[in-house]
Amino acid sequence: MKQGTTILTLDNGYHLWSHTDGDDDSIHLLALHGGPGGNHEYWENFHDELLKQGLNVQVHYYDQLGSWYSDQPDYSDPEIAEKYLSYDYFLDEVEEVRQKLGIDHFYLIGQSWGGALTMMYALKYGQHLKGAIISSMVDNIDEYLEHQDAIRDEALAPEDAQFMRDCEKSGDWDNERYQKLVDILNAGYVDRKQPVAIRHLVPTMATPVYNAFQGDNEFVVTGKLNEWDVRDQIKNINVPTLLTFGEHETMPLDSARRMAEVIPNAKLVTTPNGGHHHMIDNAPVYFKHLADYLREVEAGTFNK
Repeated sequence: MKQGTTILTLDNGYHLWSHTDGDDDSIHLLALHGGPGGNHEYWENFHDELLKQGLNVQVHYYDQLGSWYSDQPDYSDPEIAEKYLSYDYFLDEVEEVRQKLGIDHFYLIGQSWGGALTMMYALKYGQHLKGAIISSMVDNIDEYLEHQDAIRDEALAPEDAQFMRDCEKSGDWDNERYQKLVDILNAGYVDRKQPVAIRHLVPTMATPVYNAFQGDNEFVVTGKLNEWDVRDQIKNINVPTLLTFGEHETMPLDSARRMAEVIPNAKLVTTPNGGHHHMIDNAPVYFKHLADYLREVEAGTFNK
């Protein structure tokens, strides 16, 4: 697989932006971004960071359909929205990307929503995997929402937490005070390091995709992710699995600990002072965990 940027033409006619870093194709890592509706940018340093850990990994990443560098369908068309704003579409898109890139027997890493896709891929297409890395994603939405209530009560004054709930009940998403409180929670639990490198002069989130699945922000779920629950299925993930979570993030660590027990060959690692994007908040720890996992699976020594 050649290095650099490749525009993939899907069988449906849409185009996806993809990129490959690294010239040693003995280990392939395919990376799935979050959102949904986010983009690839936090994967851009993965090859270099793994090199620092002594591993030369060929890292592939892409923007999912609707995201920043890829085609953006007209989701205002109900037929297009029904066809392409679905779990099944995005799951099968991963498999088509794998085929178009020409990789097999590879590692799949997914962050947040990408972690949900990683679980689904391991269940449906696990025969293609060497291993799965689930980064900051749990197997059901109910425990996530319970954790959001706890986060608000931990980070905000009682009247502010209640104000957020009142705004959400009435749908007052554009309220200035409400959005400022969202910013406080983002700084405490999502992007704790507040990196300058991936800030932009204009928003890059694919809001039609994000709103359809998540909602207004990370601390509510009003879209299709309300349906997310694979608790009864993860016992069938049969590849070596790394669960990596920040110690101060939006996802509940209690759920991660349970998942590590239920998935047959899984290990949980946590990143101190890491939020939802703990690969940025505390990169040295995150990448050591990832490199250790890859080495152990390659050597046949990974076990829970």
